[in-house]
Amino acid sequence: MGKIRGVRITLIEKVEVGKDPFGNAIFDVKEIAVDNVLVSPSSTDDIANQLNLTGKKAVYTLGIPKGDTNAWEDREVIVFGERYKTFGAVLEGIEDLIPLGWNKKVMVESYE
Repeated sequence: MGKIRGVRITLIEKVEVGKDPFGNAIFDVKEIAVDNVLVSPSSTDDIANQLNLTGKKAVYTLGIPKGDTNAWEDREVIVFGERYKTFGAVLEGIEDLIPLGWNKKVMVESYE
């Protein structure tokens, strides 16, 4: 068996760059490539639980690599060329107690 490896995804970060004449925020979009992210289809239980709790349908669960410092809550991501949005809390384990290379996970829903 080979070593487990994740894929590269793109995290979309919106950075406020100013205000329009009406005082509304103007954002610039920054794309951040993140390597070695595990992507797994959400389980039936996860889908049902999230649908009941949040009204959102989980499509994938992302495993975030150890040492990653990006913000993942309520962010757009591009996975396999499709756009999704993260939702819910980012669950994080204690890095030193988890044997593999990932210690955080977040769910994503379809984003239109």
